[in-house]
Amino acid sequence: MELDLTDAREEKVVTVVVNRVTKVVKGGKRFSFNALVVVGDNNGKVGVGLGKSNEVQSAIQKGTAGARKEMFQFPIKNSTIPHEVEGHFGAGKVWMKPAVDGTGLIAGGGVRAVLEASGVKNILTKNLGSRNAFNTVYATLDALKRLKSKEEVMKIRGLE
Repeated sequence: MELDLTDAREEKVVTVVVNRVTKVVKGGKRFSFNALVVVGDNNGKVGVGLGKSNEVQSAIQKGTAGARKEMFQFPIKNSTIPHEVEGHFGAGKVWMKPAVDGTGLIAGGGVRAVLEASGVKNILTKNLGSRNAFNTVYATLDALKRLKSKEEVMKIRGLE
């Protein structure tokens, strides 16, 4: 397997959250870490990975590798999304609405990390339900996967 370094320079890697997990065993406590990492190319391509390890740096590296494997493309129109959309994951719900140039990225927490990495510049979002970082990140991905371009909608409706 060849490593393509041109892609690595252009991508943005954001660590959303690092958690310390404790397992109580007969001899005491065992600590391990998990890291939620977002990788994007600033052009409508984004992925999320969860890495687990006994060391923080190793967990982040595993999360980054997983995020690169799970990257997917979604439509961007004039640095925003083409239409209003809602995503769900567990008890988390994220609502997104396209915005005009100059509005900026109105988002918080995990939603902001995903949208910054993917290259969206103008958008309005609202986090509904669970504010858990994992739920909001995966709900954001669900919303982005539901996006359709104008051409896709026309093809579905048979209006070519």
